[in-house]
Amino acid sequence: MPESQPPRPDCARIADRLPLLLRRNLVLRGVRAFFDARNYTEVETPYAVPTPGEEVHLKVFATERAGADGSRERLWLHTSPEFAMKRIVAATGLPVYQLARVWRNEEGSRLHAHEFTMLEWYRPGATLAGLMDETESLLRAVLPPVVRAGGDEISTTAPFERLTVAEAFARYAGVDILAHEGDAAALAEAAGCDLRRGETWEDLFFRLMMARIEPHIGRTRPTFLTHWPASQAALARRDPADPRVALRFELYAGGIELANAFEELTDPNEQRARFEADRARRAALYPGESGLDWPMDEAFLSALGTLPPCAGIALGFDRLVMLAAGTNRIADVQWLGDAATNI
Repeated sequence: MPESQPPRPDCARIADRLPLLLRRNLVLRGVRAFFDARNYTEVETPYAVPTPGEEVHLKVFATERAGADGSRERLWLHTSPEFAMKRIVAATGLPVYQLARVWRNEEGSRLHAHEFTMLEWYRPGATLAGLMDETESLLRAVLPPVVRAGGDEISTTAPFERLTVAEAFARYAGVDILAHEGDAAALAEAAGCDLRRGETWEDLFFRLMMARIEPHIGRTRPTFLTHWPASQAALARRDPADPRVALRFELYAGGIELANAFEELTDPNEQRARFEADRARRAALYPGESGLDWPMDEAFLSALGTLPPCAGIALGFDRLVMLAAGTNRIADVQWLGDAATNI
């Protein structure tokens, strides 16, 4: 039996991936050129913050800031620069973008890394439809005409598909998802599946999404999945034409979720109520778990009162580079990724 080979040193692995890493740099330059040409202002916001975010299921990294006087303040590495960037928009009225490092604990897979780069941008006056137009233009500017992912050949020159969540569930799952919102048993019956022990409506919604919706979208051209149930869009405005849904989209290509976007909620009272509901859910789902006691971001809530109508988006830059480079592992396009992504 041949002897096992010793692991290759980091320098050799980096050299092997150099063409992919150089493609990363090309995409990076293309992104900056795109936004600079559209008169966006590039901004930088703190990474270590008092409030890392309010997403119910995301796990965070804790750290501590020590003062020269011996004082200590608990901080967290942010999961997104969203709160800070909206404060900048509220203060300036400028369209802004940022290529930010973000951190999400307890992640690590072919598509997930504990630390990665998020491209976020916010445009005052933009609608959800206008943001989809701009996102489509960005992908055309930085990706080849055809990209390959998950065994699919995806055209970036064809008009991107725009499909509401309700349309997707009706087409691929045979379910009127909005008629059953909040009722897990009724949704399970309509979908012809068993409700698992302890499964909530949200749990079943995402199980059906992964099993019946995502395998069918973004396969020949990228797909915008729009108008999510209002309970699934904590930072988005409700649709005035149908308050059951929120003005949110996700973008998919080749089995990869690339982006999440909102037409932004600007009502601080409603936003506070949503955050409080999220905190209650987090406490119920993760009882006794330490490190979830950060303060409410009062600076962000205060700024919402002066935030102009706008739309904003978070796009996984590493995943965008994966499409550009034709690879299926996020570790391939990070100069020095963590071991958990080498799957």
